[in-house]
Amino acid sequence: MRTSAVLATRLAKDSLVSAYAEMLAYERQYSPHTQTAYLHNILVSKELLTIEDWSGLTIQQVKRLVALSKQSGLSARSISLRLSALRQFCDFLIEQDILQQNPADSVQAPKMGRPLPKHLHVEQLDGLLSFIPKTIHEWRDKAMFELVYGCGLRLSEVTGLNVLDVLGDHVLHVNGKGGKQRRIPIGRLAWQAVQDWLGHRSRWVNVKNMRQEALFLSQQGTRLGNRQVAKRLSALALKQGLDSHVSPHKLRHSFATHVLESSGDLRAVQELLGHANLATTQVYTHLDFQHLAGVYDKAHPRAKK
Repeated sequence: MRTSAVLATRLAKDSLVSAYAEMLAYERQYSPHTQTAYLHNILVSKELLTIEDWSGLTIQQVKRLVALSKQSGLSARSISLRLSALRQFCDFLIEQDILQQNPADSVQAPKMGRPLPKHLHVEQLDGLLSFIPKTIHEWRDKAMFELVYGCGLRLSEVTGLNVLDVLGDHVLHVNGKGGKQRRIPIGRLAWQAVQDWLGHRSRWVNVKNMRQEALFLSQQGTRLGNRQVAKRLSALALKQGLDSHVSPHKLRHSFATHVLESSGDLRAVQELLGHANLATTQVYTHLDFQHLAGVYDKAHPRAKK
């Protein structure tokens, strides 16, 4: 696992957390970002509680951790993540015979309001994606963002795409979160944009990178990174006159919202998004209800007050 020098130094001081880091990386194969978040929260918990020996961790200490986190101004969501990281680490300590029971199991995280995903209206997306490409960068960007919105892709999924993932008969093969794979239909506009980009892609392929499999390349012929994609989308949104900040994640939310509003099929949206649990997808039902409530208020003769 690649870690920062600071995190590596902190891990070296605790053999149990270091062993847990190895398990996250090689057994569970968590993403580097997730690994860092878990380990950071565990180590912060250790520092806040001045723990010398994990075998003595108690329920009272875990409750104190929640209280200290609140006092420091940490949000309910961040406290919940901290507690979740500690809880899973304690499960690991039980497997190692360090603890007999999990002291974090009976401690509740503070309640938090679940924020609704932000999305763009169809008209806004038409304004964003209806531009006519004039440069190779624009051909690539149009294909990328048509695909993100057209297939509801995560940022890491679009940058991880290879040329061979664009299958015949308008189908996209996606390597999703946690190694879960899925196939998604590609709509007409996204399909055409990708085919147009493939016609230009060879201009950025040279002798040095002839074996480059990535679908979306930089001008140097390397795979595009997440930050580059996000910056390109922000620049496009500004150029197209959109007021609100547009991120790849917002395009994914827009995809989910629009499909659910049109179909009402929550399980289909779950499969398309690659959500492991239906509960994750159910947040979109709130958006769908807002849409229906708005239609009702405008259309029903007895709705107006």
